[in-house]
Amino acid sequence: MLDKLIVKAIPLMPRKLIWAVGKKYIAGLTFEDAVNTTKQFAKLNGGTTIDVLGEFVSDKERAIKERDSSLRVLETIKKENLPTYLSIKPTSNGLGIDPEFGYENVKMLVERAKQLGLSCRLDMENSPYTEGTVQLYKRLLLEGYDNCGIVLQAYLKRTESDIMSLIDLKPNIRLCKGVYNESADIAYKDKGEIRENWKKLLNILLENVPKGVHPAIATHDEECLQFAEKRIKELGLTNDQYHFEMLLGVREERRNKLLKDGHHVTIYVPFGEDWYGYSTRRMQENPEIAMHVFKAMFGIGK
Repeated sequence: MLDKLIVKAIPLMPRKLIWAVGKKYIAGLTFEDAVNTTKQFAKLNGGTTIDVLGEFVSDKERAIKERDSSLRVLETIKKENLPTYLSIKPTSNGLGIDPEFGYENVKMLVERAKQLGLSCRLDMENSPYTEGTVQLYKRLLLEGYDNCGIVLQAYLKRTESDIMSLIDLKPNIRLCKGVYNESADIAYKDKGEIRENWKKLLNILLENVPKGVHPAIATHDEECLQFAEKRIKELGLTNDQYHFEMLLGVREERRNKLLKDGHHVTIYVPFGEDWYGYSTRRMQENPEIAMHVFKAMFGIGK
């Protein structure tokens, strides 16, 4: 009960305290911070995906600025031969302003990545942009951009049909549970329901690996992790046919065990000035994180 009250109070919490806790899950404010985090994780034979924080851009000038920032990220990835790929937020690139404008900006990033021999992935944002993002991804695949993946969210009731509509296009799909607060009309709200749907959807992806599907298994849930490991073994998949993805700063010991067991693991490395929205969503997803902020506010545990 207290956890739920704290989550609701997150918008009222001082930004300094949210940063004090949230910075564990963010590489830093600059791209150099993300590069350093990637290099450190590479020492463990792991990879990363770099995300320039920011979303829901409302003017074209800002969207172009965000696009150009991501282009610079791609150039540095290539120059420094970093084991990472670029995460792309469609609304940062103008999807919410005009779908065609957003598509052209995203296509420019994906095209440049392909020229450099790099990969990228479309992040999935909240439900007003789900259909637009899925259609954008389909369009990229149909135009031959096989170096791009997408994120799909297991708590949305539509996700199974989205997966089925993509399978013949040999997609690279990161399957996560989802963190946005969505209506019960379109999303499962019960944690158990979400977990079971995640497992169901992952099984569909894993069983379609022979058709060219590449699952990116994104979870920190122990039950889900064990389910994934079990199904991978049962299906006889090799470690180049899938990979695990986890957030920076979350369950590091479990992450390292996956690496030790021979799985490929990628961590999500966000950076930038727009850290607040990302941090608060992490807290809303995991009330234990919000509890740390609450204790810090009132000096509990000191």
